[in-house]
Amino acid sequence: MSPRDRLLALVVAVCWGVNFPMTALALEHFPPFLLVAVRFALLAVPTLLLVPRPAIPWSRLLMVGFALGILQFGFLYLGMKAGMPSGLASLVLQASAPFTVVIAGIWLRERITRRQAIGIGIAVLALAVIAVHRSQVAALLPVVLCLCAALGWALGNVAVRRAAAPNPLHLTLWMSVVPPIPMLALSFVVEGPARIGETFATVFTLDALPAVVGLLYVVLVATVLGYGLWTRLLATYPSSTVAPFSMLVPVIGVLASWIAFDEVPDLVELIAGVIVVGGVLFASRVPRSPVAPLAPAAADETPAGGAAEVGTAGVVPPGGAPQRVR
Repeated sequence: MSPRDRLLALVVAVCWGVNFPMTALALEHFPPFLLVAVRFALLAVPTLLLVPRPAIPWSRLLMVGFALGILQFGFLYLGMKAGMPSGLASLVLQASAPFTVVIAGIWLRERITRRQAIGIGIAVLALAVIAVHRSQVAALLPVVLCLCAALGWALGNVAVRRAAAPNPLHLTLWMSVVPPIPMLALSFVVEGPARIGETFATVFTLDALPAVVGLLYVVLVATVLGYGLWTRLLATYPSSTVAPFSMLVPVIGVLASWIAFDEVPDLVELIAGVIVVGGVLFASRVPRSPVAPLAPAAADETPAGGAAEVGTAGVVPPGGAPQRVR
């Protein structure tokens, strides 16, 4: 990966890490289900007008939108509104990685390696420590809701893989068409028309300005810029090269929440969160294939000029050059 693209990957991690305190700001004015509806409606309108629909069946598009849009963000915003600190939410959402491996093994019949099983076990035990600790010092419900959000994210990851869209960025934008109407209907039922009316009536006041800034950040920076750059990187490099940069997201999320809201991380939760990230990183790391030694006959051969020539291109991985991820 070039230095420029490493910088772009770092930019994505910063965009997504800062997204958590920005979401907390938006939730100070918008109720959670309405926030999901508004967030995706702001993306859905220009998408319908300007972006070609991915060449995949509607059923797969609806599945992606339901999992990533409705389940993931519905539970995440509900959990944060119920009292989940934004920094801790960024850590607990890392549960999506082991959930993804397990669901892919069941749904897509992908084989779970020993490395993945060990990493999943480490991450799950650390998440259990966070849950038990939170149940003793604070409410457990926000943690459970954020774990449900991680499960929705994992379902969405597998649905995206199953959809196999030719242009992943178009799929990311078109999945925003799915959540607005169902989430608005759910907001009417749960949060009530009076709360919705009050939210929109006061949205342009000074008191609501931080929430509006948070909402615009979530839509423009975290989604359009963040996912746009991430998709570009995945289209250029193997996923095993790009994916580890996502491990920086909870680190930046905790630091950003510390700066924004003075959320000093609890030591037990912080250590358990680091272990979660470590387990995920261990499970996702692809071990290097050993380089086969040269055959004796080939090693003894020399060109006509006398001295052996040494290639400068390096060792090519088995199967040729790294394939581009589409």
